[in-house]
Amino acid sequence: MYPASFDYQKADSVDQAIAALAANPDLKLIAGGHSLLPAMKLRLAQPPALLDIWGIQEMKGITRDGDWYVVGAMTTHAEVLRSDLPLFPEVASWVGDPMVRNRGTIGGSLAHADPSADYPAAALALGVEFVIRGPGGERTVHADDMFVGMFESAVQPGELLTHIRVPATIQASAYEKFRHPASHYAIVGLAVARHASGEVRAAYTGAAERAHRLPALEDAVKGGNTAPTGLVEAGDLLGDRFASAEYRAHLVDILAARALVRLG
Repeated sequence: MYPASFDYQKADSVDQAIAALAANPDLKLIAGGHSLLPAMKLRLAQPPALLDIWGIQEMKGITRDGDWYVVGAMTTHAEVLRSDLPLFPEVASWVGDPMVRNRGTIGGSLAHADPSADYPAAALALGVEFVIRGPGGERTVHADDMFVGMFESAVQPGELLTHIRVPATIQASAYEKFRHPASHYAIVGLAVARHASGEVRAAYTGAAERAHRLPALEDAVKGGNTAPTGLVEAGDLLGDRFASAEYRAHLVDILAARALVRLG
């Protein structure tokens, strides 16, 4: 099946992209396209117009700024995989295959907010900051406020996620995943990170309508419990033909134990 017909535009700068979005609210952003294009081929998504932002160089690459890494939203998974970022390279190794990793972008994945994607859990565990620009200027959103619902992030219509700020002072981190055998998406993915302050942040993905912090695990670690159970209630999770909510709750406990062993 072919996608429905659509108009096509390109933007070579962030300002040009924001102006184009303001002029045509129906524009749908596309970069790597590994989330949007499959949906368009199945006609699950039929945007009337696409705005190609792949050529925006100011949104690419990874730099160090004091205690932070600044990651362009258009940085590919392959670049993330080869980087010195905390946790994200490990997570990137779980993403798709080499073709997907060489074209798909970290910003596209995070802004898309797929409830089974790997990056959101890592972003929550790391305490990432998201730099978003729109007609009203630039704003920064903390990871705790980024993932709003299923396929819904804090990026509003007319706005663009331009950069991600990642703490460079993480002491240790780990990501554990139980993946779907066909799609390789997370049935459950669990991320933990120990920050410079000694605080441990944890989060899970794949089990609910969006990625969530895991305060029960964080509190257990603070109290010295390295093998906590009952971390989430099945009633707060989603079930489907691949895994029930009860099974996903069990997986959270199992993956948390594995991640804590690696965290040390």
